[in-house]
Amino acid sequence: MRSATGASARDPGPALAARAAALRALHRPGDPLVLANAWDAASARATQAAGFAAVATSSAAVAEVLGYADGETTPAGEMLDAVARIVRAVEVPVTADLERGYRMRPAELVERLAATGAVGCNLEDSDPGTGKMVDPGEQADFLAAVRAAAVEAGFDLVVNARIDVYMPEVAGVLDEAVARAERYLAAGADCVYPIGATDADVPALVEAVGGRVNVLARAGGPRIADLAAQGVARVSHGSGLFRATAAHHEAQLAMIRASLTSS
Repeated sequence: MRSATGASARDPGPALAARAAALRALHRPGDPLVLANAWDAASARATQAAGFAAVATSSAAVAEVLGYADGETTPAGEMLDAVARIVRAVEVPVTADLERGYRMRPAELVERLAATGAVGCNLEDSDPGTGKMVDPGEQADFLAAVRAAAVEAGFDLVVNARIDVYMPEVAGVLDEAVARAERYLAAGADCVYPIGATDADVPALVEAVGGRVNVLARAGGPRIADLAAQGVARVSHGSGLFRATAAHHEAQLAMIRASLTSS
């Protein structure tokens, strides 16, 4: 299987290795990597043109563009094809939101992701279909297997381990988030992503975890400068830009429709 760079998953090649190293190096506590998540080639190109150092995908946004609901209802092949198109559209490193891996075994996940040319991925610890949390030991084993498969393939994959204890469907607590973060980092994750962490908990998470922490940017939340001061290493915008773009599109459609019916 060949990637967008022409390298196979068994021999990813120097181009992917350089991109992976560049992506990992951008995760700097106190000087975070800021990701304006994209959903197609056009939004990825715009992100690069705006000066962002890397491109991340949003699984929810990509799924909607492809005609599916979020929650691993998108066939893995279609999601990975979309990631590959984004990779081909830009020169900066790309990290892909892969939910919980679309039911692929770790070795298959690594091989197929490498074939897209992406050098990073998000992997979450709740069941996409039910929203229920996965046992932390089971998730740590999964992450360790992904890391081992990447090492075996010679693929320097940057793994962002999402922690879902703050999501609305579950009761999130700081201690549980910290415990999961520590296990996932020990299993080989490069960064942990307690998505939806409260503003009050972020500084405590960063201090307690002692590793790279990713925070979701949100309207009305802390400024990126404030998150940087707290030691955050990565800030993601998730599906926010896609939602804003879709809302603008709907407003334009309503305006056009109104002009057709006005006297």
